[in-house]
Amino acid sequence: MEYTPTYKLPKKVRPCLMEPPPYCRSTSRAQALDLSASPVTLEVSDPSKLLSFVESLKDNNSKGLEKRINKYLKRETESQQAFLISITNEEAYVQVVGTKKLELIKRNKVPPGIINAMYEKYKDPQCASLGELHPAFTELMSAALDNKSCNIVTIPILTPNNSYISLLLVCLVNPGKNNSFIARMVNEAFRFSLTVLLNTTTSEEEAKTKKECQALLGVARKLFTHLGDLTDLLREIMAEARNLVDAERCSLFLLDEANENLVATVFDGSTSSDVKEVKFPKCAGIAGHVATSGEVVNIKNAYDHPFFYKGIDERTGFKTRNILCFPIRDERGIIGVAQLCNKKEGDFTVEDEETALAFSVYCGLSIMHSLVYKKTNEAQIRTQLSNELMMYHMKVDDESVKWMLHCTDPHNIPNFENLNFSPRNIPLSETPCYIMKMFERLKLVTKFDINKETLARFILYVQKGYRDTAYHNWMHAVCVTHFCYVTIRNFKMIDYGYLSQLEALALLTSCLGHDLDHRGTTNSFQVKVGTTLASLYSSDGSVMERHHLSQTLCILNMQKCNFLECLDNQSFRRVLDMLRDCILATDLATHFKLLPRMEEIVTRGYYKSNLEHRKTLLSLMMTCGDLSDQTKGFKIAQNVAEMVYEEFFTQGDIEKRMGNQPILMMDREKASIPDLQIEFLDTVCIPTYTILTRLFPAAQQFIDIMESTKQCWEASKAIFHRHYQAGRGSLEILKNTALEEEVMEEMGNDNVEVPNTNVL
Repeated sequence: MEYTPTYKLPKKVRPCLMEPPPYCRSTSRAQALDLSASPVTLEVSDPSKLLSFVESLKDNNSKGLEKRINKYLKRETESQQAFLISITNEEAYVQVVGTKKLELIKRNKVPPGIINAMYEKYKDPQCASLGELHPAFTELMSAALDNKSCNIVTIPILTPNNSYISLLLVCLVNPGKNNSFIARMVNEAFRFSLTVLLNTTTSEEEAKTKKECQALLGVARKLFTHLGDLTDLLREIMAEARNLVDAERCSLFLLDEANENLVATVFDGSTSSDVKEVKFPKCAGIAGHVATSGEVVNIKNAYDHPFFYKGIDERTGFKTRNILCFPIRDERGIIGVAQLCNKKEGDFTVEDEETALAFSVYCGLSIMHSLVYKKTNEAQIRTQLSNELMMYHMKVDDESVKWMLHCTDPHNIPNFENLNFSPRNIPLSETPCYIMKMFERLKLVTKFDINKETLARFILYVQKGYRDTAYHNWMHAVCVTHFCYVTIRNFKMIDYGYLSQLEALALLTSCLGHDLDHRGTTNSFQVKVGTTLASLYSSDGSVMERHHLSQTLCILNMQKCNFLECLDNQSFRRVLDMLRDCILATDLATHFKLLPRMEEIVTRGYYKSNLEHRKTLLSLMMTCGDLSDQTKGFKIAQNVAEMVYEEFFTQGDIEKRMGNQPILMMDREKASIPDLQIEFLDTVCIPTYTILTRLFPAAQQFIDIMESTKQCWEASKAIFHRHYQAGRGSLEILKNTALEEEVMEEMGNDNVEVPNTNVL
């Protein structure tokens, strides 16, 4: 058979465009042995026990894992107890001792730089109990073991970089094995369990951080719903701060830069109803330290801290154990300090510090926006009030100013310069001219080169700024101004250096505007009803007085009314400050606060060079001037009481129509005017004038006249009683023109001599 050969085309080799992955590469056995990991060598551990231990690490929380690790280490080292100290960059903590999960985790702060030092110290993986540990760790060990005395072997476990836990300290109590065995066995155990523990701990921290972020976002939503009311916002901030770190109480102090004070007006859970405000220098106490340094302060034992002030606890009855204090900032810097007291379980932690700092950002933003909102709202209300004032009162025309400047009347009413002269005898139309004469006779116009036309226009505008109320009207302002004028003249206050001419200028100006645009109602009524004025000023107190000050400044800012423009900048600012202090001093609530300080000054000695003493004297003069109608004798006191109770009873009637019960002095059906007047003289007028008399003995005549007036009111009780029985009301009896004659007759029957003090 013939063989016929076949021909096959050669295969075309195609190039490989993609390199095969590693698992598809062909590898020789020798290469495979070279690439494989080095075999695990166990020096002391039983492989089966170790494998069972690793297999048991199935818990999804770090406490469960630590419990199993502790159990294995305790058994293998024959120790009485085992636990782990987890060390982060900021704190060390123990959360499981043996197989017991601690309800309250033991924590301690880690000093800066100690982690790096420990890495250098424990770089040998086979070390155990090398040298002395830092006190931060020994204290933690002692706390974990309830201060029991024992031998503790510690083995450091270094963790990879950027781990949440920077270092682990394995603590074995009274182990039965030697240190060399312990070091090797512990390192072999953590060679297989460390990754699981670190991953679980990191996962827990991420979950906790997520939860905290969600909580802070919820807090932010809550805070920004309270921007309209700063007080409500501060209360909400304190409540949320307490909840975030589980504290018993929170205090919030805002920084008053003008007076360099920290001020708290809202309190969280105060047990004392008389605590209205806490104010102290911004550099004092723990809060002051935080305000000046900007640092977070975490105090475990408050009473052992040198900056802690025990007085607040004594005033409130609250016992402070530990404190976490942190600054609140806005875009400009620190605006306040929050102070958390008494962690409900244990002490405040580093995590609490981090939460507080994050929370403080939201606090600062919300407070800043609230203050901006408040200022905007106040500006709108002020505009509304100014428009209301200008609509209510007529504008002063140039003719009235010219008439006042070119008045030909000499205005020489008899006894005008006497201390017991009553300006209510001056014709109303002539009062602006008499006010001008007071400025001139004190040489204020020439001293400061005041433009008389501008001063005249200011006086006329102020006159029109007073409403036609029964008592708080223009004539009352004239009386107060006259009193301060005659006391300055008769007591020679400027000559003897008690007051400067600039202070006298501020005092007379304050007297003119101290009740400007008074509505005939009290501060408490304004707040209770919730008037426009209350919404503007109630947070600062002294509602009406702040309105009077605002309206005085409003007139000063009007065109051709600022007679103070002749002053230099420093003097102008001083006068404005004195205007504020003097007008606010006419609030009796403010006066009673200042009264102890006034008594202290006159007791220890009044120093003319002391600015505080001079400021206090101005406040005293304003209050005395406001009460000066009581120093003019019974007839004037009776007429003034008629005006005052006309206002009081009108307010009481309004309150009754609103469904409220007015206080006694406002109730026309219950008020006993003689008793109320005697109480007013005893508790307000005479004590105030007594202080003035200790400075100026010539003022004793005021007290003598008021004592005489008091006797007249005592005698009038029987007269009022007879008229009550006849069915007449208190105000009707007071308006009786024959009342003074009846009182004199009643006192004559009692053989009481009444001096004549009604000088015209």
